[in-house]
Amino acid sequence: MMEQWLSVGKLVNTHGIRGEVKIVSQTDFPEERFAPKAVLTLLEPESKQRFEVEVQTARLHKNMYIVKFKGFDNINEVEKYKGWELKVSKDDLVPLEEGEYYHHQIIGCAVVTDEGAELGVISEILSPGANDVWVVKPKKGKEVLIPVIDDVVLDVNIASKTVKVHLMEGLI
Repeated sequence: MMEQWLSVGKLVNTHGIRGEVKIVSQTDFPEERFAPKAVLTLLEPESKQRFEVEVQTARLHKNMYIVKFKGFDNINEVEKYKGWELKVSKDDLVPLEEGEYYHHQIIGCAVVTDEGAELGVISEILSPGANDVWVVKPKKGKEVLIPVIDDVVLDVNIASKTVKVHLMEGLI
């Protein structure tokens, strides 16, 4: 069976001359994924060539992570990895608390109301502030934004890829 990989970031550029790289985070757990000694897999999207790297240091800088991988000490050693993706194996998932879900589990779920109406499928997750917002794409018409709060999201069934919601007045 093919190992399944989850994106944790994309290496977008080098930073300085000492081998540091700029990474756009694509993970809910950047503090954990980019922690010193964390092992990540660098993957070339076209050729699927890949190898493991170990984080030596990382810091947040202007919405990006500046990361130094162990054993890469100058710009020439990391320049060729621009555009590569950082992945972790699905086996390395961080265990979640009850009622928490990974983005890849939520995207693609069908959304139905507590009255049985089908709203559409979750196409993306926005994180504008206090709570996430799920973007639901209906078969036709405009997208519906569902705030992820207890009063609205009644049930999430990952196994059947369905989410039951209660539409409060003014939501649609």
